[in-house]
Amino acid sequence: MGVHVSSAGGWARALARAAALASDALQLFTQPPQRWAAPPWSAQDAAAFVAGRAEHGIAFACGHEIYLANLASEDVALRARSRAYLEEELRRARALGLEGVVIHPGRIGDGLRDEGLGRYADELTVVLAAVPAVRVFLETTPGARGQLGGTLEELAALRDRIPAPLHRRVGYCVDTCHLFVAGYDLVRDFDGVLARIGDVLGWEHVALLHLNDARDPCGSRRDRHAHLGEGALGPDVFRRLLADDRTAWRPKILETPKGKDDALDRHNLARVRRWWAEVRGTLTERSE
Repeated sequence: MGVHVSSAGGWARALARAAALASDALQLFTQPPQRWAAPPWSAQDAAAFVAGRAEHGIAFACGHEIYLANLASEDVALRARSRAYLEEELRRARALGLEGVVIHPGRIGDGLRDEGLGRYADELTVVLAAVPAVRVFLETTPGARGQLGGTLEELAALRDRIPAPLHRRVGYCVDTCHLFVAGYDLVRDFDGVLARIGDVLGWEHVALLHLNDARDPCGSRRDRHAHLGEGALGPDVFRRLLADDRTAWRPKILETPKGKDDALDRHNLARVRRWWAEVRGTLTERSE
């Protein structure tokens, strides 16, 4: 369990920030998220991250795609730039020994959604073929206008369009805020939503969870995160996620609102750890 941490000052600084929060998981941007250009890096930089990860006991680490990339775009030049970026992102992830990279399913303009899915799958196939071994995790999205991945079916359709030999390298990242505002009501139909994820995506393919509360109601399609237990989802949803066999033992990354220092991250982590402690006895008995 951990948070998305800043990599300002170098990748190894992200590890130190996670360790200061007593986290054993982290997510980071390996380059500035609002820029195409990435700072130069060396094999020594990557080696320092690998060594630091072992020193700090970080069991799970993943990257996150920058906000500019869009493999589904109708714009040929933007797709090419996005493809080149993602190939380099996966090379960095491989050098750093990351478990994978969380990626967004792309956006389309007024074009047909099926065509957008096809473009995305074709481009992602090229990327995966160019950079071996590294995994990618398709993230659930709020499903705002033009945004792909707002339904579980669209995420599954993307993975299904990837050639079968590459399927093992494509997993999913389930974001609780995105899922809820996309219309999957975790508050009123928790068991039904988790069953639906299993039926459509397959829980065996879900690599991690983003734990975020939502500032807006179910079905609003507005991507605004809230502190855990303080939004429309509320504390009971997160307690149930920590107690459920399908979700309890999967890596969890918090992307809750940040402050000027790490105080808000500490607040959210303390809260989710307290909930974990409340249900841990039941989980321990079940695992035995």
